[in-house]
Amino acid sequence: MNNILSRLVGDKKDWKRMEARAAALPADYRTVYGEMKSYMWRFTAGDGMDIVEILREILDLFETEAAAGRPVLEVTGPDLAAFCDARLPENDLYSVRLRATLDEVVRKLA
Repeated sequence: MNNILSRLVGDKKDWKRMEARAAALPADYRTVYGEMKSYMWRFTAGDGMDIVEILREILDLFETEAAAGRPVLEVTGPDLAAFCDARLPENDLYSVRLRATLDEVVRKLA
């Protein structure tokens, strides 16, 4: 029981640290990261740790590229859904509808 509880508390602290890092990103990176996070959570399996790891990698990339002064859409390309899909495990559930929603964000940013 203690092991499960300590894992849950640890995971929550990790998540809060990731969210603090994301909040420190420039506005365009924050917007894209938030939309990508919403999109990717729809594809999680089990406890969600698969998506957390993917988001952690994206956050690392975004921090590096933002520090280098690169615009976010140069990093992701204009198709955010394809950027996300390339990192997600294979899953066609809702993909057409979800891609359209994410692509709308890009149109607003462009």
